[in-house]
Amino acid sequence: MDQEMLPPHVLIFPLPLQGPVNSMFKLAELLCLSGLHVTFLATDNIHTRLLKYSNIQSRFDSYPGFRLESISDGLPEDHPRSGAGLIEMFDSLKTKNKILLKELLTSGKLNSDSRRPVTCIIADGIMGYTFDVAKEVGLPIIYVRTISACCLWVFFCLPKLIESGELPFAGDDLDTPIKSIPGMEGFFRRRDLPAFCRSGNLSDPTLQLALPESTENPRAHGLILNTFDDLEGPILSQIRSCCPNLYTIGPLHSHLKYKLEGESSSSLPSSNSLWKEDMSCITWLDSQPPKSVIYVSFGSLAVMTKEQYMEFWYGLVNSGSRFLWVIRPDSITSDSAEIPPELSKGTEERGYIIGWAPQEEVLAHTAVGGFLTHSGWNSTLESVVEGIPMICWPYFLDQQVNSRFVGEVWKLGLDMKDTCDRVIVEKTVRELMEDRKDEFRKSADQMAKFAKQCLMEGGSSYCNLERLISDIKAM
Repeated sequence: MDQEMLPPHVLIFPLPLQGPVNSMFKLAELLCLSGLHVTFLATDNIHTRLLKYSNIQSRFDSYPGFRLESISDGLPEDHPRSGAGLIEMFDSLKTKNKILLKELLTSGKLNSDSRRPVTCIIADGIMGYTFDVAKEVGLPIIYVRTISACCLWVFFCLPKLIESGELPFAGDDLDTPIKSIPGMEGFFRRRDLPAFCRSGNLSDPTLQLALPESTENPRAHGLILNTFDDLEGPILSQIRSCCPNLYTIGPLHSHLKYKLEGESSSSLPSSNSLWKEDMSCITWLDSQPPKSVIYVSFGSLAVMTKEQYMEFWYGLVNSGSRFLWVIRPDSITSDSAEIPPELSKGTEERGYIIGWAPQEEVLAHTAVGGFLTHSGWNSTLESVVEGIPMICWPYFLDQQVNSRFVGEVWKLGLDMKDTCDRVIVEKTVRELMEDRKDEFRKSADQMAKFAKQCLMEGGSSYCNLERLISDIKAM
């Protein structure tokens, strides 16, 4: 077939972490549904885990234009790639993966008689080296950011914070207001900055990684964001001052579901998990009263000490609420001690603990009335879509920013950052699930309505996806 007659061919390259991989698979499927050819490039480590725990292969069988390819991140197989090892992974991508990516794009391996060579790259904007590779091989590139717009804007403003003397800060007064982030002057404090800003050290590797954002991201043809205008409108206006071509097409997981329903497709439910999901929790939820359960999950990367784990456990049991708690096998830094009988008894009566959950399904369950979360952006959006109020206990990166917006700006729950004490956990759970439940449910229901409206024909995310697809075809 004449290559010119074939659909455009997009290479999607996510940051190799659970959250970004998850979002970008949703984006890949949306592009496949529009008839584009997609090669999804995962690092070897992620590729192995996807094949082991997810249904990626069978799910994408119905899209002949989809291919899953793998590439080395330059690290040995047994490297942890989390905690302190994250920065090593970023460094390795920048130096070793850059060369491999260029080789892959120029090798002809990605095209065939039924596939054009790659016509456009969509890569995670934190991997700035992908722009250099795209430029060298003469391809247009669109960046995608899987963090919130509000956190991205904080990253963009880091040079301004340093210039104004607000960073680095000394002392431990974390409630000092931050004044140099346009649009956040009235409510943003030191404690709401990403955790790496607390190091007091401008050469902190994570700060150094985030500093070039304001010059890196605008280099691309455009910027795809997993958010929607009704949620982050004022901050999106600020970002447009640097990156005028924004494609806000979120919430991605919901956008995909909506499109699949429209296709009356027999597509399999989406599982992009890098952990084995324990479906028994759904059976347990089926036997609980409506809105009675608080779901507790701190995502795929957060780790806690044994002391923090015990404080949360006591707080949950003492709150009297029913709870479903996800505790990953690697989420506690030391071996657990003997469990006190009152915790065993309380958990037996009202709790259920598992290693990993099918989160979208859990949050959509009628028994769930609240979410105690690390405030990762995927988790926050999944909660917003289902109208579930949140208690936020952020861990790192964008999560400190997200939790402030959840509590102070969107009024969708409570921000419990920087505290881990059984009395506060108990009090906060009671506040969300009992004392102020009507107030929080009302704002959560309203935002859930906006999240659904933006995906319908004529809605902001619907129109932005259409524009993205036509721009890719025009390339």
